[in-house]
Amino acid sequence: MKVILNVDVKSLGEEGDVKNVANGYARNFLLPRNLAVPYNEATVLMFEAKKAEIEARKEQKRKDSASLKEKLEAANIEISMPAGNNGKLYGAVTTNVIADALAKLGFEVERKRIDLAGIAIKTVGNYKATVKLYEAQTAEVKIAVVAQDSENKAEAKKEKKAEATEEKAE
Repeated sequence: MKVILNVDVKSLGEEGDVKNVANGYARNFLLPRNLAVPYNEATVLMFEAKKAEIEARKEQKRKDSASLKEKLEAANIEISMPAGNNGKLYGAVTTNVIADALAKLGFEVERKRIDLAGIAIKTVGNYKATVKLYEAQTAEVKIAVVAQDSENKAEAKKEKKAEATEEKAE
């Protein structure tokens, strides 16, 4: 069934796109949620009238993603993780950790849009991740994974033990 999308639908297309989808998908999902309208002469004329607005929104999204790309590529992310003496991390730096680090810097990026070379980073060092932006635009983010200070860990353990013994004494 041919439909015209009313709004951007993830993994299908953008507003104003004409798509050929399965009948059940259109009947049961797209049409009831007003995400799309059936392709016919009336809807084609309606979208032709709104074509300039749709193109203006798409152009704005392109500009926004270009500025976001510049900001992301300029940013250096430093992630501190517990690691052993040989530089191997006790955990792993995943796309979820990177998305959280980006959120702390003020960038709202979905973890699904972040692509690492492997599945996860498991050693201390400098890495690059690719962030998928609008359409075919991507940004390369520099990530520095550093080991947490072992002295700080030792002090924290001593403080916890001291607090625990104080509580038992009381």
